[in-house]
Amino acid sequence: MKNTTVLISGASIAGPALAFWLARYGCTVTVVERAATLRPGGQAVDFKGATHRTVLTRMGILDEVRERQTGGTDQTIIDENGKRLAMIPREFTGGEIEIRRGDLAELLYSRTSSSCEYLFGDTITSLTDTQEGVHVTFARTAPRTFDLVVGADGIHSNVRRLAFGPESDYVRHLGHYYALADLGDIGAESVMYNEPGRMAALGGPKSPAFFVFASPQLSYDREDTLQQKAILQEAYANGGWRIPELMAAVPDAAEFYLDSLSRVEMTSFTRGRVALTGDAAYGNTLGGFGTGLAVVAAHVLAGELMTADGDYRVAFGEYNAQFRSYAKISHKGNAGPFLAPPTRMRMRARNWMFNSSLMLRMMLKMTDKLATDIDLRSYPA
Repeated sequence: MKNTTVLISGASIAGPALAFWLARYGCTVTVVERAATLRPGGQAVDFKGATHRTVLTRMGILDEVRERQTGGTDQTIIDENGKRLAMIPREFTGGEIEIRRGDLAELLYSRTSSSCEYLFGDTITSLTDTQEGVHVTFARTAPRTFDLVVGADGIHSNVRRLAFGPESDYVRHLGHYYALADLGDIGAESVMYNEPGRMAALGGPKSPAFFVFASPQLSYDREDTLQQKAILQEAYANGGWRIPELMAAVPDAAEFYLDSLSRVEMTSFTRGRVALTGDAAYGNTLGGFGTGLAVVAAHVLAGELMTADGDYRVAFGEYNAQFRSYAKISHKGNAGPFLAPPTRMRMRARNWMFNSSLMLRMMLKMTDKLATDIDLRSYPA
């Protein structure tokens, strides 16, 4: 296959999944990751429907994913006094197979670390697309030239910024922020509490506390965790239920992450010899389809390169054609107003949907249909 040296930016889910297929097809793959090591923990991610199962089966990891699945938990929506208002079933929150993001990342890394080169603690500083390849400079590693470069580096993609333009051209703020905080032993119950415009959820033992709150777009240092913790505490000032207790524990949180709910909107996922995949190309924060999209996209992008014998112009065209439609599933909604309704009336309406078996069946049927809305081709094994 032509064009066989490939640089992938990002070692979470999309990057190692793509590296898996490219290495199988004979490519020389390098994965660069800003973090010093694999990032453990994180929120649970999920797979649903025949399309996701098919790709996991073709990768040979379906059984291992199932062995590591969390099993999911029903989540009880409660009022300030702990009274049950509604219940979100595990089938809705965790799809068909739920697994911790860190566990899935470790599994994909274990399947690729011996066949691919990983550069941890480094990042791309420039990309120069030429007729012969993409000349790449790094913060730490010596410059190299690759046949192709793929950005699998999340919604704040560095590759997208360097190859396509500023983030503001492609990422739209959806009016909310979310945070994950490891607050230690905060109780075994899986519960969710709402006040207008904000939500606090506890996922049970070993799960981080989860927060979603309405906010205009904020300006802050994404590397400054102390500043981000202060933003969360300010957003939840004077809250009811256990919020004062949770906010008091935030400064000492061992693991903490805050980011906006945003949506990536692009008409093409490729430019020259550079392609985007996963959240870098079509992310919708907390949209519920990100992990499945990333794994399916890796299969399709690598498969099209193999089918086209490395002719990236043909392969990228097919990848765009297939995923322009399928990726729309990530744009179907905004999780912010659903998780943190703006008014008490909207909170009651959301709770009513979960108390209605008919509405719940309709929502589950719709998500299953969206997850399988692609004619998945059979690529060489």
